Amino acid sequence: MEFDASVYPYPSRRRTIFARNGMVCTGQPLAAQAGLRMLLQGGNAIDAALATAICLTVVEPNCNGLGSDAFALVWVKDHLYGLNGSGPAPGLLTRDKVLAAGHKEMPQRGWIPVTVPGAVSAWAELHRRFGRLPFAKLFEPALEYARNGYPVSPTVRMLWKAAEDIFAPYRDDPAFAGFFATFLPKGAAPEVGETVTLPDHAKTLELLARTEGEAFYRGALAEQMDQFSRATGGFLRKEDLAGYRAQWVEPIRTDYRGYDVWEIPPNGHGITALMALNIMKGFHLEQRETLDSYHKQIEAMKLAFSDARHYVADPRFMHTRVEDMLSQAYADQRRTLIGEQALEPRWGKPFSGGTVYLCTADGEGNMVSFIQSNFRGFGSGIVIPGTGIALNDRGNNFSLDPAMDNCLAPGKKPYHTIIPGFLTKDGKAVGPFGVMGGFMQPQGHLQVILNTLDFHMNPQAALDAPRWQWIEGKKVEVEAQVDPAIVEGLRARGHEITVKKDRSTFGRGQIIWRREDGTLVGATEGRTDGTVAAF
Repeated sequence: MEFDASVYPYPSRRRTIFARNGMVCTGQPLAAQAGLRMLLQGGNAIDAALATAICLTVVEPNCNGLGSDAFALVWVKDHLYGLNGSGPAPGLLTRDKVLAAGHKEMPQRGWIPVTVPGAVSAWAELHRRFGRLPFAKLFEPALEYARNGYPVSPTVRMLWKAAEDIFAPYRDDPAFAGFFATFLPKGAAPEVGETVTLPDHAKTLELLARTEGEAFYRGALAEQMDQFSRATGGFLRKEDLAGYRAQWVEPIRTDYRGYDVWEIPPNGHGITALMALNIMKGFHLEQRETLDSYHKQIEAMKLAFSDARHYVADPRFMHTRVEDMLSQAYADQRRTLIGEQALEPRWGKPFSGGTVYLCTADGEGNMVSFIQSNFRGFGSGIVIPGTGIALNDRGNNFSLDPAMDNCLAPGKKPYHTIIPGFLTKDGKAVGPFGVMGGFMQPQGHLQVILNTLDFHMNPQAALDAPRWQWIEGKKVEVEAQVDPAIVEGLRARGHEITVKKDRSTFGRGQIIWRREDGTLVGATEGRTDGTVAAF
């Protein structure tokens, strides 16, 4: 891979980090150090990733938790493995019940959007197949912070503060009592640097460590979730939990500029980034900061996202084949729609008929791309009292339109936004990458890959570069760092542009590349509090 690590075309307080023996990149420094501890104690990249992920549920609870889902791409012995740790809708949750409750679309909060949490099962599956250290050891850093406390970092505090207003309407609802007792015990979010302890979370971590996750799905914790759900009008039952196990899947790919870009298959929407890259193959972009470059990227993503939102669902319910969505012939057809003016997005016919991201690498060649999320901030707002288990709101992504493949049904997985990425060349690992942030994620993946392979940026510059985000229709948000002349040019082409000074909604990513000589090259997002921990 060609890039100059000394060149930084964009302002940054960070620099690309080099190491030989091991590396952990994530958006919270204490969690990155937790993963590094495992490497220093003889663990591999998988152990490091799991310790980091477990620790993130404590030190960044505003984006993920014990009730999260998780996806992973894992490189071990020259092979890439995929793990889907997303859960289905409870067996009692039906479209008719949601409509009868007065909803015209899936709500974001409360019991209705809660799906079976998959993260804990994903931890156990990853460790069972590839881990080296004892499972309980991976919990040690998280337990220390949950019991003894940790100082809140700036980005975490900002998002925690925002949750005060989001959940204020639910203060008197018994279903939300656990949220306020756990995360707003003083009535307000903690300040930057304030020490926070999570004693209930610690008790649950101890039980998970001791039972290798079994208590969550087929033990005491499953009983507590069942009881609280029944008492407060929820749909989740212990039978839903008992029947769940994270699923190993075959990653999907596309080739781009001589490299293979890999994603998790549906129900995740990583296919969106691959479809956009397929469209971009037909364009030659000489420079990044031009009107033509921004316009074509936005239009390609808009077309890919329109297809993904229409067709991606639980693969057992999809009527459209992944291979047809990723065919170059279909990409060539979609590319012809891109002209000088902004398109109104439409899906085509491709058939023949608050998230955390981390990546790790070790000196043996193992690498992990891992993402974990409750979805919208603290998730559903349902926290099981006395456990610290904050349940996700992933069901919010279901459609209530029976004509859609992604329409809600019992036992069905929803369209899913969290996507780890991975890059290889000629059958060898280049490394993991990811950009967290809901529907920004495939857009971030596209921009990072173009920055890397078209514009030859080093990893830190590839992350620091100004970003855009397609919202809907012709609406696009861009960061204030984008050249005003490009902004006005996009408006002249019909794009409805909003310039935003707040960079927090444009994703927060990490990268680790392995050079041919084995040196690890890492970078972390300047839009958050991230760290590259290495030795």
